[in-house]
Amino acid sequence: MTGQALANTPAIDRGHLSRMTFGDRGLEREVLGLFDRQAAMLIERMRRGELSAVATLAHTLKGSAAGIGASRVAATADATEIAARASTDCVEAIDRLAAAVDEARALIAELLKEA
Repeated sequence: MTGQALANTPAIDRGHLSRMTFGDRGLEREVLGLFDRQAAMLIERMRRGELSAVATLAHTLKGSAAGIGASRVAATADATEIAARASTDCVEAIDRLAAAVDEARALIAELLKEA
């Protein structure tokens, strides 16, 4: 997905999330809550971790994000993983990932209020 196409995607694809949770709103809330907590924890660990740990944590976040339809988080996690595996300074990549996570978490907070 190109940068422009990615910028035009929602923070969370609600159709994808619904398909992954079989339309079960209770399961959707549970999955969103788990992602919310996990994403915050992983970002904090990335900011403190060695490059090898950053790559592993970004990979974990990428899979979780893809599972709930958070495409921007998944794409920026992928870029962060690549930067960390290349042993480059990945502070900027982590910052971009944190921004994408913050956007997804803000939407999650709204969705959980609606429930």
